[in-house]
Amino acid sequence: MYFLLRPEVAGQLGEETEMDTSVSPPRVDTLEYEFEDWLGDDLLETYPCFIVTEKLKKFLMASELSGFEIAPVIVSKSDIFDDLYEGSELPEFYWLKITGQPNDDFTLSPKAELIVSERCLNILKDFQLDNCEIENLQ
Repeated sequence: MYFLLRPEVAGQLGEETEMDTSVSPPRVDTLEYEFEDWLGDDLLETYPCFIVTEKLKKFLMASELSGFEIAPVIVSKSDIFDDLYEGSELPEFYWLKITGQPNDDFTLSPKAELIVSERCLNILKDFQLDNCEIENLQ
């Protein structure tokens, strides 16, 4: 059984993001995630990328889940974020690069939407996903 996840969108691609928009979905080589808001979820997105907190990254790296790589992400805060959360610090975040094919634990739909296995979802539910929409695909 597989599930479509629509994680919290807490920001947008920053100016330092490098991507090839001649392909669909765009291929991102360098990711900057610019926060505008954050409600606390451990899994976030901004099309076409996903990021995770350090605590979720550590768990994923120790797991036997398939279909992903972890890479660095440049994190920045917008003026809106600074106004809303003056003096607030963000935890460490990492880029969750989805590399999976069908039958892996992480994969993407043709529209670059995140699809996860039931096994993966059961693990993710141990983390904060309060603002993530979850849709059963079967």
